[in-house]
Amino acid sequence: MLSELIETNDLLAMKSGQLTRFHSRTAPGISVLDYLQRLAKHATLTPPLLLSMVSYIDRLCELYPDFTINTLTVHRFLITAATVAGKGLSDSFWNNSFYARVGGVKVAELKLLELDFLTRVDWRIVPNPEVLVAYYKGLVARCSGYVLEDEHPSSSSEGDEIEMEVKSEDMD
Repeated sequence: MLSELIETNDLLAMKSGQLTRFHSRTAPGISVLDYLQRLAKHATLTPPLLLSMVSYIDRLCELYPDFTINTLTVHRFLITAATVAGKGLSDSFWNNSFYARVGGVKVAELKLLELDFLTRVDWRIVPNPEVLVAYYKGLVARCSGYVLEDEHPSSSSEGDEIEMEVKSEDMD
């Protein structure tokens, strides 16, 4: 999904001609998939954090018209989103020095990226659970070989959370 979005946006002209803090001069030498795998592994990004990062793309694009995910912005966006999601949504997280080292940016630059992101989303980084479920279902639907196996309301009296399992059709 992310690769398709980048490919599409790379073909479009910049909306305003304005560069953002997320723009790199040139595309990094690491593929988006390898970079995302590196972030997930070393920054211990759990599935809810990864889903939150996906939701941040839409949120930032909605609130910041000059921003778009493309070859020149995706890597810096991903390290920023990983930092914000990890620090803001997880009980255990790393410090900026660690995130910067994993992401290949300077600590000072990561701090500026983080502050710019948080300011633009009005410091609202906790996605609505229903939004995360919708992203989850959409991602599963896009992946051939995977289906949502079971959906049923949990017995929790706290809310209407949904439990879901993903089953690979190839594993049968």
